[in-house]
Amino acid sequence: MTHVLDPGTLAAGTRPGPGPGTPFDDVTRSDAALRAFLHGLSGVDQVGAEQRAATLGTRSIKTTAKAWAIDTAIAMIDLTTLEGADTPGKVRSLAAKARRPDPTDPSCPAVAAVCVYGDLAGVAREALEGTGIHVAAVATAFPSGRASREVKLADVRDAVANGADEIDMVIDRGAFLSGRYLEVFEEIVAVKEACGGAHLKVILETGELVTYDNARRASWLAMLAGADFIKTSTGKISPAATLPVCLVMLEAVRDFRAATGTQVGVKPAGGIRTTKDAVKHLVLVNETVGADWLSPDWFRLGASSLLNDLLLQRQKLRTGHYSGPDHVSVD
Repeated sequence: MTHVLDPGTLAAGTRPGPGPGTPFDDVTRSDAALRAFLHGLSGVDQVGAEQRAATLGTRSIKTTAKAWAIDTAIAMIDLTTLEGADTPGKVRSLAAKARRPDPTDPSCPAVAAVCVYGDLAGVAREALEGTGIHVAAVATAFPSGRASREVKLADVRDAVANGADEIDMVIDRGAFLSGRYLEVFEEIVAVKEACGGAHLKVILETGELVTYDNARRASWLAMLAGADFIKTSTGKISPAATLPVCLVMLEAVRDFRAATGTQVGVKPAGGIRTTKDAVKHLVLVNETVGADWLSPDWFRLGASSLLNDLLLQRQKLRTGHYSGPDHVSVD
């Protein structure tokens, strides 16, 4: 399942990009060359990927290792609310929970980020001032991605101006599935520029890409265009984050770093609701790309309800019994 590039194709240690003289210059300047490169990636062994993900998903960890995994997972969460009924009050409440997930236990780590719509990024930024917790905002006509590029870029600039330091964009799946790879590439490049200093997470919406081969190609396309993270899903369609597709994306970032020297993060999102789900993903990260990615800087979990289960399991390890459901706040 591992794709190894011809050493002559890339110059190690150089950030790929669209500019002249970069290792991917020929690849990214024409649709035909980009298509040839992406379709030249080795195909994914579907049976092998699913079997490996299933095997790693059966790993069991106990006591000290489990306590470490729970705290690590909490620190990796992008605590998310993306509903049409979201209000400033709800965002402030979510920010309070992000800062102190368990108000009864100051040893509980804070989450990595709060993820909201761009118009509420300023509320989140004000509520999180001085905490080090990031403000992520979805943009580019999330979740469909159906808008003109001008509208998408305005959406990004507005979110950044409101206080977002991370932008979660969606790719144009219609363009990708139609084979218009250069169009998708150039849009990601333009969004990255519009982000300014904000980090860019590129959502592939793998449930709509259908195949693992498409997930691998979209991963590479996003990384070639300058993504800081690649993200599985919007969380608005099913299937969202699955272990096999996360495996494929982790293999892509591993191979990309081996080829270029550039490390890119991964964010599964959607459907990750339990501590068991989170631990399975941490095992997958450790066994596929190694400990370098076991950090909120390189791996995130997009979730809304996951944090509550992690807190209940954490309380169980501390006290020996489960707390009632009122131990955690209702989001």
